[in-house]
Amino acid sequence: MKKKSWIFSFQVAAVYVGTVVGAGFATGREIVEFFTKYGVFGLAGILLAGFLFISLGTKMLILSKRINAASYQDLMTFLFGRKFGGFVNLFMLTILLGLTSIMLSGAGAIFYEQLNLSVRIGVIITILLTIGVMYFGVNGLFSVNIIVVPMLILFSTILAVRSFSLEPFYNIPSEPTSSYKWMLSAFSYAAFNLTMAAAVLVPLAKEIQDEKVLKRGGFLGGLLLTIVLISSHLALSTLPNLNQFEIPMAEVMKTTFYAIYFIYIAVIYGEVFTSVIGNLFGLEKQILSYIKLPRMIIVIAILSAAAFISKFGYSSLISLLYPIFGYICLGVLALLIVKKVPRK
Repeated sequence: MKKKSWIFSFQVAAVYVGTVVGAGFATGREIVEFFTKYGVFGLAGILLAGFLFISLGTKMLILSKRINAASYQDLMTFLFGRKFGGFVNLFMLTILLGLTSIMLSGAGAIFYEQLNLSVRIGVIITILLTIGVMYFGVNGLFSVNIIVVPMLILFSTILAVRSFSLEPFYNIPSEPTSSYKWMLSAFSYAAFNLTMAAAVLVPLAKEIQDEKVLKRGGFLGGLLLTIVLISSHLALSTLPNLNQFEIPMAEVMKTTFYAIYFIYIAVIYGEVFTSVIGNLFGLEKQILSYIKLPRMIIVIAILSAAAFISKFGYSSLISLLYPIFGYICLGVLALLIVKKVPRK
């Protein structure tokens, strides 16, 4: 029984990591923007963000379980109150739909750039795979992440070790190290990702009966995220002219370990895929709280809307809303810190 409990803990950790690690993380673009450009201070930022992922990710799981939250709507209402919680939930619903659209568009781009196939073919294949996984509910979410997440951790670690042994560290901070921007960047990164992860972690917590599983899963998930961040940061720091690359991790892979370059591209697609599933899982739970329809009808409707939006380049709207959303995320982080977890 204890062995089974640990298996469930690793599954929770895998879902946690798979939800946070999206296409931007896997390609290295997010890591450059939030951490690597600060050089050694970026490493300090990663340790700070890692501490927040471990402590507040675990607290979010336990808090969601204690208040019997069915979706992130219930958690936001608990944190912000009914009046402001409704606004935050509506905003998150919009952002989740936007992120799902961007991930679908990213999947199409991978098919186009790497396989010389149509963007639409990539989007359609991803939608069909997503419907298949969502049909199995939370078990489908577990199954995908339990495969993709270990692969990402393995490749990130191999790449970091190989880069560290073969190349000097080229990266020079592009930001003044005397400032404290690296600290704000770490808080912003953790705030954004924890807020978005709530869409998956909150309904997941309701599915798990044992709080010990949630505590171990939150700790392991946060720890694994920290390890992957450090590994990726070390690998990226060996790349000269870092800021000129759109997919810097692929460039590091190509120059240091070309033998598994195409396998890593497959891992990037896997991360895009898990992001689509994670966002869709949260959206479905949220919409079900408003509309009582068969869940697969809701899933297909969301995917249809996301596919339509992805055709028109929704990323421009996301980039417009991102600064505002960032402030809301910092508010979520602050409230997660100060709010007490109710007793059992």
